[in-house]
Amino acid sequence: MSEGPHRPPPSRDMDTPAEIAEMVRRFYQDVAQDDLLGPVFNVVACVDWPAHLPKLSAFWCRALLGQAGYVGNPFRAHAEVHARAPFTSAHFERWLELFHDTVELGWVGPNAQRALDLAENVAQVHHRQLVGTALPPVAADEGGEGPCLLDLVEDHRDR
Repeated sequence: MSEGPHRPPPSRDMDTPAEIAEMVRRFYQDVAQDDLLGPVFNVVACVDWPAHLPKLSAFWCRALLGQAGYVGNPFRAHAEVHARAPFTSAHFERWLELFHDTVELGWVGPNAQRALDLAENVAQVHHRQLVGTALPPVAADEGGEGPCLLDLVEDHRDR
């Protein structure tokens, strides 16, 4: 994805709920229009975007800012979709590609990097749980003790 005139070079970090909500809106706008992912979200999952975007924003606000407010079961939701139309590695790879494009075109800084790391973690966990294999990493970041979304993703599996 190339940077267009409507998206200035990044100069801000995702350090407020408003910034995170903007990232979520931009990202899922691209997802909803994507040839591979759009049908999964729009036809199989029948996502009600106006209702779902605040929940997604709350998820990322909890992950990046430690804010309370997210209630959900991401694994169960994805497992239900997977039962109707199985996910493939291509779905997870495309999701990560779009996520990276969105963040890298709009944000820079510690929280932007944390968001990228956490998205990789989410994709890895869901891919392993649903597809049954490890997803090859998008970019190896060997030395980091970065944040982990396992608490958000895996804690709710059995609920």
